[in-house]
Amino acid sequence: MRKLTLLLAAALAAAPAAANVLEGPATVVDGDTIDMTGTRIRLLGIDAPESAQQCRRDGAAWDCGKDAAAAMDEILGAGPLECTAQGTDRYGRTLATCRNAVFDLGHEMVRRGLAVPFGNDAPYEYGEARNLARELRFGMWAGEFEEPAAWRAANPRLAPIPARAEADERPARAAAQPAARETRYANARGCAIKGNHSRYGDYIYHLPGQRYYEVTRPEALFCTEREAIAAGFRRSKE
Repeated sequence: MRKLTLLLAAALAAAPAAANVLEGPATVVDGDTIDMTGTRIRLLGIDAPESAQQCRRDGAAWDCGKDAAAAMDEILGAGPLECTAQGTDRYGRTLATCRNAVFDLGHEMVRRGLAVPFGNDAPYEYGEARNLARELRFGMWAGEFEEPAAWRAANPRLAPIPARAEADERPARAAAQPAARETRYANARGCAIKGNHSRYGDYIYHLPGQRYYEVTRPEALFCTEREAIAAGFRRSKE
């Protein structure tokens, strides 16, 4: 009986992990970002050309960013997704790896030559997919292209705000006096400030400990109040 009790306790303790899995249909935002019923998901381990980015192929300019988004849309057509979340970024986007019955989204985008492995989160298999795409001259490898991160850094006005933030990982400036440190709200799952729409259509964010925090279902997550305000949200009054 004691053994059974311990097993049940262990199972209950592990239950919250299921909250890190998101399931359902999704729509395309761009070559490495999707939207699942209002949750914006940035795919881990890949970087695709931005929507405004152009590459060169056969001696002419080519809208590789738009083609990457079109490829992602086609991949999403294979059915509903299962995404494993691994926190959020500074703009409240969920960071996750996603797959449907046919594809691992990140792997397939790299295999088609319309994304490249990115960061320390990229699985080894993504590197193999890149090597195959390069060898067979798929997608961007059929011509000339600039790495998406380098393109964002060179074209900050053309990249969307979250992408500009990713590109702007410069060393801290040697300012005469550092700015006061903002309070950051985070937990084991990432940023902890919850933002959503009120029934009146207002954009409101709730801090941990505020009256309605626990019952609020987040539509966006932020680590600092400045991020929430920059995204158009106002602080809950209670």
